[in-house]
Amino acid sequence: MAPVEPRETILVVDDVPSNLELLVASLDALGFRVLVATEGLQALRIVQTEPPALILLDVMMPGLDGFEVCRQLKARPGICDVPVIFMTALTDPADKLRGFEAGAVDYLTKPVQQEELFARVNAHIGLYRYQRELRHYSARLEQRNRELDAFARTVAHDLKNPLNSVLLYSHLLTHNKEYGIDEAERANAVAMIGNAGQRMLEIIDGLLVLAGVSSQSPPPLEPVTMRTVVQRVLDERMAALRVHYPGEVMIIDELPMALGYAPWVEEIWANFLSNGFKYGGNPARLQVGGEATGEQVRFWVQDNGPGLDEADRERLFVPFSRLQQTGRPGHGLGLCIVREITDKLGGACGVESKPGAGSRFFFTLPAVGG
Repeated sequence: MAPVEPRETILVVDDVPSNLELLVASLDALGFRVLVATEGLQALRIVQTEPPALILLDVMMPGLDGFEVCRQLKARPGICDVPVIFMTALTDPADKLRGFEAGAVDYLTKPVQQEELFARVNAHIGLYRYQRELRHYSARLEQRNRELDAFARTVAHDLKNPLNSVLLYSHLLTHNKEYGIDEAERANAVAMIGNAGQRMLEIIDGLLVLAGVSSQSPPPLEPVTMRTVVQRVLDERMAALRVHYPGEVMIIDELPMALGYAPWVEEIWANFLSNGFKYGGNPARLQVGGEATGEQVRFWVQDNGPGLDEADRERLFVPFSRLQQTGRPGHGLGLCIVREITDKLGGACGVESKPGAGSRFFFTLPAVGG
């Protein structure tokens, strides 16, 4: 009979060496990692440094008895959720009630029968794992809810500004005779409406990409030829942008291959290069490079912009946080997309920068054959 999860840790507390020997041998044979304590204070010290997944606790011990040890365990943050099973020769219902009141989840009657031990240990460790996973998912849900609130505020803000421009210039064109608008002003209004519409389209496209990546399971990883991906992004996706944000790009040496999913990797490069042209310098001079670092390959875009201080660097990849609050232009949803993609592809992303020295935005992916 296999345990619910091999190598979970169980603490056995008993002052009788023969009992400890039997329990340790039985649990070790099942694949559990077993810690032992021969008295209550020792058990309390052990759980502080190595919290177990379950505690088998003798009731009758010198010094602190099992009831008091259990009460102290349940009063400690981080330990209170660990299930405690009492082991005792006491059969009085009042004693069992004391154990449950102290916080125990179950009883094993001495002498402990091996099959009963296996069944109860597996059942309670399984329940503990389920509760642990539930707490984990609950924490993730709370984080997602916070991100969703920030998301809603960001989208409303980002769409409101260009929409206001559309409404304003549409109103001016509609009432051009009243305002005395000439042809040059008319052409400018039309251009502003077009720019605002393009900005809204970019925001919507970014939201669709982010939603698609967030909702999909990680795809199978395949070797990606980075030079081809970067060149395609520059030729096809940066052409229109570079009309308004001119700059130059230098690809340093041959970019190594890495494992990834080409459509998602293209989004990473598109966001890094787009940010480089917009915020990297005036005009931007970008360097693109990559190098293998053990089991990962590291790629980057180096710009010649004003750089970022520590506070901005920490905020930059936080979902839906904006740098306008610090007086710098925002990087939009792009870096949220990058973070989501690299997380799902088994990599990471970040930025190295300091004021006055430009910024190097980087991401890593698993190496081919790594």
